[in-house]
Amino acid sequence: MESSVAADLVNFLNASPTAFHAVEEAKKKLRSAGYEQISEREDWDLEAGKKYFFTRNHSTIVAFAIGQKYVAGNGFYIVGAHTDSPCLKVKPVSKVSKGGFLEVGVQTYGSGLWHTWFDRDLSIAGRIIIREQKDGSESYSHRLVRIEEPIMRIPTLAIHLDRGVNDGFKVNTQSQLAPVFATSVKADINKPVAENGSVENEVPTDGKKIKETKNSQKHHSLLLQTGCEPDDICDFELQACDTQPSIIGGAVKEFIFSGRLDNLCMSFCSLKALIESTSSESSLQDEIGVRMVALFDHEEVGSSSAQGAGSPVMFDALSRITSSFSSDAKLLPKSIQRSFLVSADMAHALHPNYMDKHEENHQPKMHSGLVIKHNANQRYATNAVTSFVFREIATKHGLPIQDFVVRNDMPCGSTIGPILASGVGIRTVDVGAPQLSMHSIREMCAVDDVKHSYKHFKAFYEEFSQLDAKITVDI
Repeated sequence: MESSVAADLVNFLNASPTAFHAVEEAKKKLRSAGYEQISEREDWDLEAGKKYFFTRNHSTIVAFAIGQKYVAGNGFYIVGAHTDSPCLKVKPVSKVSKGGFLEVGVQTYGSGLWHTWFDRDLSIAGRIIIREQKDGSESYSHRLVRIEEPIMRIPTLAIHLDRGVNDGFKVNTQSQLAPVFATSVKADINKPVAENGSVENEVPTDGKKIKETKNSQKHHSLLLQTGCEPDDICDFELQACDTQPSIIGGAVKEFIFSGRLDNLCMSFCSLKALIESTSSESSLQDEIGVRMVALFDHEEVGSSSAQGAGSPVMFDALSRITSSFSSDAKLLPKSIQRSFLVSADMAHALHPNYMDKHEENHQPKMHSGLVIKHNANQRYATNAVTSFVFREIATKHGLPIQDFVVRNDMPCGSTIGPILASGVGIRTVDVGAPQLSMHSIREMCAVDDVKHSYKHFKAFYEEFSQLDAKITVDI
């Protein structure tokens, strides 16, 4: 089982260089599992026993399966994760020329380990907004793009020119992080002149001339060779991507080496758990609630966007589903209090070379299952009730479980958990699979923990309603 789940994750990672591509892959999996796509712009006609999903901005996706015994006012059982990762995003005007080189202007997204982006073979992926002509009318749509081959690199400075570099490599992200794209010499040599005397082409690739476009004042022309007419590109959101594929590695094939494990690993495991927990005709037969996965964009930059966890997207989904079965507005607050959110975001595994960075009694280890995250200052939303629920499910299924508390003398990160717990009012537990090299261009986690995560989420979907009925707190 573990090798199969891990192999599926690796395939998902390799197909998902950006949040847009991750959502596209999620859509494919949901459609093949019988989920119907609905639109937030339209009325929803929902039925008990059916499965649905919708996207927002094509970078956030919410999927849900309604139990056959669901009635308005019953709870939602949700696993939430995020689709974005720290990266270098192409600037609105990216054309940079310095010292005889053509470079691509980028801006940092999130809190990345930017030194790990040096000396990597990089490419470009994202989405473009294109203009289309059909039957004499003009329309606009977005299209996902990805250049597979390495086309740029951020070279480090030779140690001969920076003797103190090993005493601490500090990156000026404005002046030292622009990827090298080409040399101006090669560009100049291959600039033919059109009949009107203007320059027609810029950088050659495989002997093909690159046509100048109206966007060439802002961007190097080769950057816009995406399979459609460059002049039809109205705008884009592109980012630099590592071209090295994700892979199962280690001496005994126990690790996954990949970018974007934070947080596509949790996104994949939660999505697979939802799909597998609703795959048979009888899966939802006795379910009284709604099983849901919500994968948000922009967690790495605070979630404050129309498609982030700080937006009303989850509350809107809960409200619209509830109102599809009853017009009684009093049922939604009741439903929320019967609901439960698992905020799933990767956790920090104990690092063998930096063991002092972990609190002595809270040292999550690889192969040892999901980590329940605790913080007295509510940087994580876990409390005694929510941790008990998640731990009880692990105990029943013989799954390993761990705990994490950050050292008192270190700052604590956060997740979508506190945002949704406070914004929606839903009971929440913060968990994540342990990993090393978080926010590096190349991270690592354990194959076993992918299996543990998938099984734990699946058991949560299938058994939460029965467990919750046995818990008494607010009476």
